[in-house]
Amino acid sequence: MKLAATIFVLNALYISINTFRTMLVVKGHRYLAPIVAVVEELIYVMALAIALQHIDSKLNIAAYAIGFGVGIYIGIIIEDRIALGYVNFQVTVQIDPTNPLHAHNEELPENLREKGYGVTVSHADGRSGPRLVLSILAPRKAERRLMEQIKELSPDAFIMVQEPIELSGGFWSKEVDKRYHKVNK
Repeated sequence: MKLAATIFVLNALYISINTFRTMLVVKGHRYLAPIVAVVEELIYVMALAIALQHIDSKLNIAAYAIGFGVGIYIGIIIEDRIALGYVNFQVTVQIDPTNPLHAHNEELPENLREKGYGVTVSHADGRSGPRLVLSILAPRKAERRLMEQIKELSPDAFIMVQEPIELSGGFWSKEVDKRYHKVNK
């Protein structure tokens, strides 16, 4: 039983680190990902060696397989908590000065700016009239909070969230991080 627990823990640890390292690679962390990979492989070699030496036990095989699944889950939680990178919200809202239900949408960009977000506004035409299209770049750590704030301020908003692969220049680069951390402490 102790051996199965060791196999489970080592494989869960290995796969957690593997999942996190994969996310680092996808997000372009060229220096951190290889360092994490070295630790990952050390643990992998130990886990696999122990598992292969004791492959005659169904309990050990089950511990290895379950450790794999649990490791993926833990890796996803770790990456979600660290929340590397940024998200870009594209928010589309109806505007109609004659419709009281849409009047608050015109105030949405300024309300979000007051909360520390950088907001770029474009005007567009939709099927049933004028729209505001807001582009909001935020740290991934702010994703849930920003989604809640938009829904609270404008429940009828159409929201699309994307993860940019690369960022360059603009007001946003350092200022949004500073403001986000100052406003949300």
